[in-house]
Amino acid sequence: MATAEPAARTLVAPAELDRPLGRLLYRTVLGTVLVTFTAAFVFPLYWLVSGALKSSAELADPHPTLFPHSFHPESYGQAWSSTGLGRYFLNTLLLAAGALLFQLVVDVCAAYALSKLRPVLGNVVLGMMLATLMLPVSALLVPTYLTVVDIPLLHVNLINTPFAIWLPACANAFNIFVLKRFFDQIPEELVDAARIDGAGPVRILLHVVLPLARPVLAVVSIFAVVGVWKDFLWPMLTLPDPKGQPITVALNTLANDMPANQLLAGMAMAAVPLLVVFLLFQRHIMAGLTAGSLKG
Repeated sequence: MATAEPAARTLVAPAELDRPLGRLLYRTVLGTVLVTFTAAFVFPLYWLVSGALKSSAELADPHPTLFPHSFHPESYGQAWSSTGLGRYFLNTLLLAAGALLFQLVVDVCAAYALSKLRPVLGNVVLGMMLATLMLPVSALLVPTYLTVVDIPLLHVNLINTPFAIWLPACANAFNIFVLKRFFDQIPEELVDAARIDGAGPVRILLHVVLPLARPVLAVVSIFAVVGVWKDFLWPMLTLPDPKGQPITVALNTLANDMPANQLLAGMAMAAVPLLVVFLLFQRHIMAGLTAGSLKG
């Protein structure tokens, strides 16, 4: 005899929502929370975009204004042309693309080995990786910089080269953990069937695991690109040559010679790619983070 599934528990009892006062309070609280959190996230972006439309004198006024008194949209064009932001955008794109490629290769292979190949002391290795997430970035800054300055055994200096950004980006414990959790959910029957057909570990990875891992690969890719695009401190230390700097470091370098409204315009343009990526792939982000249950 089939038994009825228990009703899901919520913060507000269904009986309370049937009452007019309960519905009013629920909608009021929900609307207040949504408006508050939306304003907290959207207002800084509005302040950035609207600040670029103001004049430098208005920005220097000690009494800030919510709306510009006079609009100066030409500050965006001036910021782009006078500072050569296009070159810095290309530098950032190159660094992000390289970091994405290195992260996918290294992190996917590491997660696949820990999940399906199961080496000796694999859990110990995974635990040591996850332990690095408990350390602040500042604690790893000095040893990572010393490693980049003089690669052990090879004695190669990577300063002012893209590899100073790409190689440290490979060691991403969070991405490895997310990938491993997804690979763990892939049925072993599929892997065993591929082995019976004569497929080796590499072929299983390429033809069985990766086609099923597209959602989580999209998440890892987005995190990799966003992480490099918004990073500031590490590129500033490892790329002192202005010719190879990303846009975040370049704007900080050019801040002393740029009017305030042009600086804000440059910051707004630098933020546009990340906003576009998030708006286009927000469903993929949630689907990839919650993926991992396969039926059949």
